[in-house]
Amino acid sequence: MSKPTEAGNGTIRVKLVRSVNGTQSKHRLCVRALGLGKLNSVSELKDSPSVRGLINKVRYMVAVVD
Repeated sequence: MSKPTEAGNGTIRVKLVRSVNGTQSKHRLCVRALGLGKLNSVSELKDSPSVRGLINKVRYMVAVVD
């Protein structure tokens, strides 16, 4: 998916780039689980398989930023 960011220590920064309006409820829950609320909000998460799975599920709404 993406290499760990310059923040280091195995973290990933994720940004919500598309609105959750009109999406499936499971996808909205994934966005909330990633710690994202409003549009353009950024969350820094530990790089783990479960987090990467959530990102993969809603990859059309989020972007991994450096």
